Amino acid sequence: MAAGRDTLGHRAGSAGYRRVTVAMTAAGIATFAQLYAVQAVLPGMADDFSAAASTVALSVSFATAGLAACVLVWSGVADRFGRVGTMSTALAVSTVLGLAAPFAPEIWSLLALRALQGAFLGGVPAVAMAYLAEEIAPAHLSRAAGIYIAGNTVGGMSGRLVAGAVADLGGWRWGVGADSLLALAALAAFLIAVPPARGFVPRPRARGGPPDGGGLLRRLGGAVADPGLLALYAHALLLMGAFVTVYNYLGFRMMDAPFGLSQTLVAFLFAAYLAGTVGSAAVGRAVERFGRHPVLLVCVALMAAGAALLRLPAFSAVAAGLLVLTFFFFAAHTTASAWVGHRARRFARAQAAALYTLAYYLGSSAFGWLGGLVYDTWGWGAVVGYVVALCALALVSGLGLRAGPKAAPPERGGAPGEAHGTG
Repeated sequence: MAAGRDTLGHRAGSAGYRRVTVAMTAAGIATFAQLYAVQAVLPGMADDFSAAASTVALSVSFATAGLAACVLVWSGVADRFGRVGTMSTALAVSTVLGLAAPFAPEIWSLLALRALQGAFLGGVPAVAMAYLAEEIAPAHLSRAAGIYIAGNTVGGMSGRLVAGAVADLGGWRWGVGADSLLALAALAAFLIAVPPARGFVPRPRARGGPPDGGGLLRRLGGAVADPGLLALYAHALLLMGAFVTVYNYLGFRMMDAPFGLSQTLVAFLFAAYLAGTVGSAAVGRAVERFGRHPVLLVCVALMAAGAALLRLPAFSAVAAGLLVLTFFFFAAHTTASAWVGHRARRFARAQAAALYTLAYYLGSSAFGWLGGLVYDTWGWGAVVGYVVALCALALVSGLGLRAGPKAAPPERGGAPGEAHGTG
């Protein structure tokens, strides 16, 4: 048995816990540096391809749509072949595709590469929370989830900063290529640090009857039967749509009058992701003290307040609004995603995590692209109103969290009377 791991999983402070968190931080960096590599260079791509903002933003939407389309597939693969092997394979292939993307000769070939890359990048977020729930002691799961999501924010921030700064020197292709090299280094760190899985139980293909936990359809049914889980999926859909809309089109806004910033200075706006790193790492303790539901509601409301500041034509207001929006978006996302792992019944945990991820990236793809149409048609002020409206809808969807999960008999392999998915 791995050092520091008991029957409940690795506890904070143990060697196994440290290895898991280092590995998952590296996985988050590799995933999100590549997924949003193009976001900081969209204005340069628009000039290179002579395309509208909403068209080049499809390079973000296609990647996140590819990810969303494959998360359920990855969850099924991970149920059979293991979480660690699934994540390793997904990261390796997506990094190779990322290295090929800068050589795309025109926008549609780039979009095809980005969609395929996103499909493979889905192998990490589709199973990461299920992996943590299996390997980390329940008392420390929120903290470990916060560290993993903090790694996601570091990846998202560093990828955008690297791409933006390098693009100002050599063009957007060099910027995207530099991000892929960063992901390659993070992949190596993941493979070195990740410990063997100890909490995973393979689910073989059924032969003449359902395996333990039932077939995929039964597991999917368990992941949608609870109104609270549906509310959490809605949070992912709406909040991610709002967040990506801001980061997709803020660069266009800041390079235009009255700001007139350069590509490098716009890229440094993504340093606001550090606020997300702090928010995701810190919110676990707030949840332990005040509870998940009130913390989530407050985070969504303050995210909307940060978005409203982005309407003001002053750089200080935009910077403050971006910091507030980013901090509370990642705090809300950390709370909701860890709640999914905690609330879902054990046999459907991977599918619940995959559905949350599916909703998250559908929001990025669909609402992020619609935000571009709003920007092209009515301008930045309308984009801010659109983002605030998505946050308001997320608050309304939170009413479903008042409902408790449906009672069910104990699952095979679980302790008698075991509580599943209490929230």
